[in-house]
Amino acid sequence: MTHILVATDAWHPQVNGVVRTLAMMAQAAKGFGVDVSFLTPQSFRTFAMPSYPDLRLALPYPAKIAELIEAAKLDSIHIATEGPVGLLVRRYCRKHGLPFTTSFHTRFPEYVSARSPIPEAWVWRALRWFHRPSQAVMAATTALAIELRMRGFRNVVLWSRGVDTALFHPRAVDLCLPQPVFLSVGRVAVEKNLEAFLDLDLPGTKLVVGDGPARAALERKYPKAVFLGARHGEELAEIYAAADVFVFPSKTDTFGLVLLEALASGLPVAAFPVTGPRDVIGAAPVGVLDDDLGAACLEALQISPQSCTEFAAAHTWEASARVFVEHALNVRAVDPEGEAVEFVAEGPHFAA
Repeated sequence: MTHILVATDAWHPQVNGVVRTLAMMAQAAKGFGVDVSFLTPQSFRTFAMPSYPDLRLALPYPAKIAELIEAAKLDSIHIATEGPVGLLVRRYCRKHGLPFTTSFHTRFPEYVSARSPIPEAWVWRALRWFHRPSQAVMAATTALAIELRMRGFRNVVLWSRGVDTALFHPRAVDLCLPQPVFLSVGRVAVEKNLEAFLDLDLPGTKLVVGDGPARAALERKYPKAVFLGARHGEELAEIYAAADVFVFPSKTDTFGLVLLEALASGLPVAAFPVTGPRDVIGAAPVGVLDDDLGAACLEALQISPQSCTEFAAAHTWEASARVFVEHALNVRAVDPEGEAVEFVAEGPHFAA
């Protein structure tokens, strides 16, 4: 069985799109003979991320990183995040002349600037440095891939996402809330722009699912909105199915996995016309993208749930996993300075 090792700083018990994407991709890849394993913070001591106490960063050390990589007997290395684990795996690969691929999941420049005075340009420069040796920088959407190339990233390729339609699908569920129910799902943090949704004058109920550092403050500021906290699995799927419109106020997400989960549940989308929702939905009649988010919410009520489920059915995790594996295995051997020296037909076997 082909073995790909994915290094990631985002992993359980975190609940976010990166973790769900990696876990679902790995599960789907097993179906066609590829074993995807993970090098995560679970192998190290961790500490709470500043301003994000529910997220923990690893304290990895080079010897342990080397031990885990060399014991894996892998065919390819993929670095999913730019955190401490990703940095040390990158360092190991550079030191030993091993090719690797990376993926761009999070718009850190915007996130950092929302929390600190650090200029976005500085963060973009650091990200270019991190991804420069990558054999393939995987981006979730065409627009993001184009933007990364314009910002000086090399070897950018497309790796789209999927949705589990066996879990997320229409069903009869009553949350006993005033209708219509406008739902938002995701991390409750400043970069998600939730206030743009919560400030709207809408009929029925504004429902927020998710947790994060901004939740307590938003609950106090918007007492009429319903905050359910984090929900998972079948419980989350039932909440999607019980709502009427999915509202996605974020302007910084690179994809928005929750968009596909909502559509698979028969839920039309209301969002701003920005990268993420614009790339996922395109011209399909399954959502309304408008700078007037309130108008988008009301117009989305008229969209057929069947159109949404038919659209989502075309986005499978198997298709997503096949693209990821193809990119991960299409690597070249490199010398210790990072220069490509030859193509390797079936992926390099790094460990003895």
